[in-house]
Amino acid sequence: MAWLMLFVAGLFECVWAVGLKYSEGFTKPVPSALTIAAMLVSFWLLSVAMKTVPVGTAYAVWTGIGAAGVAVAGILLFNEPRDLARVFCIFLIIAGVAGLRVLAGK
Repeated sequence: MAWLMLFVAGLFECVWAVGLKYSEGFTKPVPSALTIAAMLVSFWLLSVAMKTVPVGTAYAVWTGIGAAGVAVAGILLFNEPRDLARVFCIFLIIAGVAGLRVLAGK
């Protein structure tokens, strides 16, 4: 259950990071409120997951999900570059997160 919470925390990290773009420096009330709510949920789920998952692993997985997710969101939502090298680097982040999950049980 802790790993599921960690995964969802990473998804909420993606939401709040993208929300920062839409809030335009916290000048738009609705996107700002949603961004802050997503931050709170993300941090809370991360803290709950850290009761079981080691702190270094949990933080690396959380930031990895966020980094890869926001990079993909940037491509899909903001027409950021989608060249092969960039996609490969995103794949490497995902592979690292998966590797940490696989190795966590050893």
